[in-house]
Amino acid sequence: MTTVAKRPLSADPVAEARTGAGSGGRRRRGGAGFRHRFRRDWPLLLMVMPVIALLGVFHYFPTLGNVIAFQDYSPYVGIRGSEFVGFSNFSRLFSEPAFWKAVANTLTITAVQLAFFFPIPIALALLLNSVLSVRLRTLIQGVVYLPHFFSWVLVVSLFQQMIGGAGLLAQSLRANGYEAVDLMTKPDTFILLVTAQSIWKDAGWGMIVFLAALSTINPALYEAAAADGANRWRRLWHITLPGLRPVIVLLLILRLGDALTVGFEQFILQRSAVGGNAAEVLDTYVYYQGLLVGDFGYGAAAGLFKGVVGLVLVLVANRFAHMVGEQGVYSRS
Repeated sequence: MTTVAKRPLSADPVAEARTGAGSGGRRRRGGAGFRHRFRRDWPLLLMVMPVIALLGVFHYFPTLGNVIAFQDYSPYVGIRGSEFVGFSNFSRLFSEPAFWKAVANTLTITAVQLAFFFPIPIALALLLNSVLSVRLRTLIQGVVYLPHFFSWVLVVSLFQQMIGGAGLLAQSLRANGYEAVDLMTKPDTFILLVTAQSIWKDAGWGMIVFLAALSTINPALYEAAAADGANRWRRLWHITLPGLRPVIVLLLILRLGDALTVGFEQFILQRSAVGGNAAEVLDTYVYYQGLLVGDFGYGAAAGLFKGVVGLVLVLVANRFAHMVGEQGVYSRS
C-alpha cells in the first residue's frame, strides 16, 4: 500500500497564499510584483523623468564639485590639477571668528523667523477659512498670496519707500514736527526688519498650504463636537490644530533643513545699509570671503559645512517627528 506524504498545514494559510509557497513563491512575488507595478505606474514614471533629469544635471551632478573643499582649487588648472590640502580649508574656516559670527547671525534670524512664520500663516488660514463668501475669500487669498511672486529687489524697495529715511513714515513724522527715523539702516532692529519682510512676502504661500490642510479635516468632527457642547475654541484646540499638526511638522522639518540658508538676495541688498556685523549671514560670508576674492576652496568648505549641518538637522527633526507619532519627511525603515 502506497503512503502519500501529506503537506504540513501552514500556521497562517492566508499569509502563505499571499506570499506563495516556499522560495518559488517568493521569486514569483518579487519578479511579477515589480513587472506589475511597472506596467501600472509607467505613465507616472514617464511624467517624473524630466524632474529627475533636472535634479541630476543641476543639483546632484554639481554636488560632486564639493571635492574642491579639500583642495587649493584654481579654475585655471581645474580639479585634477589643483593641490589636495585635506582639511586645511576647514581648519582655517573654524578658526575664523567672522565665520562663527555669520553662523550665529544666521541661526538667530532663523529662530526668530520660525517663531513668527508658523503662527501667522496658520492664523490667516483660520480666519480666511471662516469667511463664508467665496468671492471675498478668493479676493483676500489672491491679495495675500501675491507678494510671494515679487523679487527681493521689489520687496526691499517697497520697504524702503515705506520706512526708509525718505519714506512715507519719515515724511509723516517730519510733517508733524517729529524727528524722522530710518528703520532700514538700524542694525539693532535689522533682525525684525528682515523677519517682517519674509512674513509679508511668504505668509500667503504658507496660508495656501494650511488652507489645503484644513480642507482635509472631516466636517462631521466639528458637527459632533458642537453637538456635544464644545465651543469654538475647544473645536479649534481639539480638532483643527491636531488636523494641521502633520503639515506643521513637515514644514518645520523642511525649514530646519534650510536653517543656515536665510536668503542671499535679501541680505546682500541690505548689507551695506546696516553693516556686516548685523547682516552677515553664511551665504553672504561665502560670497565675500570665498567667491569674491577667488578663494574657491575656502568658500566650498563653508558651503559643505552648511549642507552637512542641514542634513543633520533634517535627520534629527524627522526622528523627533517619529517619536511624537508623525510621518515626517520619510517613514521609518
